[in-house]
Amino acid sequence: MSAPSRPSPAATPPASAARAPLTFDRGHTDDLMSFLAAGPSPYHAVANVAERLEKAGFRQVAETDAWDGTSGGRYVLRGGAIIAWYVPEGVAPHTPFHIIGAHTDSPNLRIKPRPDTGAHGWRQVTVEIYGGPLMNSWLDRDLGLAGRLTLRDGSTVLVDVDRPLLRVPQLAIHLDRSVSNEGLKLDKQRHLQPVWGLGDEVLDGDLISFLEQEAGLEAHSVAGWDLMTYPVEAPAYLGRDRELVAGPRMDNLLSVHAGAAALAAAATSGAPLTRIPVLAAFDHEENGSQSDTGADGPLLGSVLERSVFARGGTYEDRARALAGSVCLSSDTGHAVHPNYAERHDPTHHPRVNGGPILKVNVNNRYATDGSGRAVFAAACEKAGVPFQSFVSNNSMPCGTTIGPITAARHGIRTVDIGVAILSMHSARELCGADDPFLLASALTAFLEG
Repeated sequence: MSAPSRPSPAATPPASAARAPLTFDRGHTDDLMSFLAAGPSPYHAVANVAERLEKAGFRQVAETDAWDGTSGGRYVLRGGAIIAWYVPEGVAPHTPFHIIGAHTDSPNLRIKPRPDTGAHGWRQVTVEIYGGPLMNSWLDRDLGLAGRLTLRDGSTVLVDVDRPLLRVPQLAIHLDRSVSNEGLKLDKQRHLQPVWGLGDEVLDGDLISFLEQEAGLEAHSVAGWDLMTYPVEAPAYLGRDRELVAGPRMDNLLSVHAGAAALAAAATSGAPLTRIPVLAAFDHEENGSQSDTGADGPLLGSVLERSVFARGGTYEDRARALAGSVCLSSDTGHAVHPNYAERHDPTHHPRVNGGPILKVNVNNRYATDGSGRAVFAAACEKAGVPFQSFVSNNSMPCGTTIGPITAARHGIRTVDIGVAILSMHSARELCGADDPFLLASALTAFLEG
């Protein structure tokens, strides 16, 4: 076991309200690393969440079926999104929801509709830039390929080529001396097409034929695809005392994993629940959330409304339930960077292993306000978890999350939180080894609260 880093006094909950210090077990972080490795695409990530929830007694319900109002855990899968909720025994139709919001997608290189290309004896694959990746971090990495294949009958099959298959080779410094003193400049169209073999002839359909074989499908059975590259290097502990974790897709599978663990814990703890705990893990946050599986789509609102009506509720019950609901929008944030501290607000320097961060922006790039801060502080106090505050440097633009979207679309009080990391949007990000457990502990207390 490893003790957490000592938090700053300002971040620690009041001694009178806090529980005894948490005993750390790296089992949660070990499990996170397995979860990251098993989620090379949003479709794989939500399938993994569903499998974990099934073990906790949840069952899948189809959106096209009629829902019943019995108690227990349920979940809906739609593409790369999952909404899961647990109805305690005997709760009224107007019972509010406690929601954990997160997203399953990460910036990467995605395969185009006509993937086969090449030049000068190299076989290549055409890719499109998804989200806002740190493009240089994708150079000279061994890349796998994962996603879903849609068959001619409309069914889908997950595929994962988990071995070095593709590579985006960087130009040697001998052929571009300006790189050393003028910086690397990448053309998104010309410089990021990966190689995956040799050959003078470009064969249309070659990549999909290869994937059909990998997935054990009949030739020419695939009618569509949603495919993406990913680095195959496994997550790993880092540092002298293994107090750090390096891995892919922490933004934002770290929050998805913590939310799934918290929901399963709340559903199986036996503690009396006065709110209905919910996990809402959306797709497409990295490009604006405007899709049928994104936070700006109808999925969450439909699930919450149908849950109320299935328990015999009315429109009035729905309005009461949403008015009393709270969402913790959990996404990664920026830890203070030792080499670029001037890029951070001088009075807000979140540290790794210092506990989850509360994100604040008065221009509503984050949804947190004073009342939301009180909700999160209470959950952290209950869990015995320290927390920190994050605000952007006034001279720097501030990112955003699903938080403001959730608050505006559903009228639900929303609080933006997360874990502080380095190298956000890199092919390989860095977090503290204790912070994932601290986040999950706070989320569990919130759902039980």
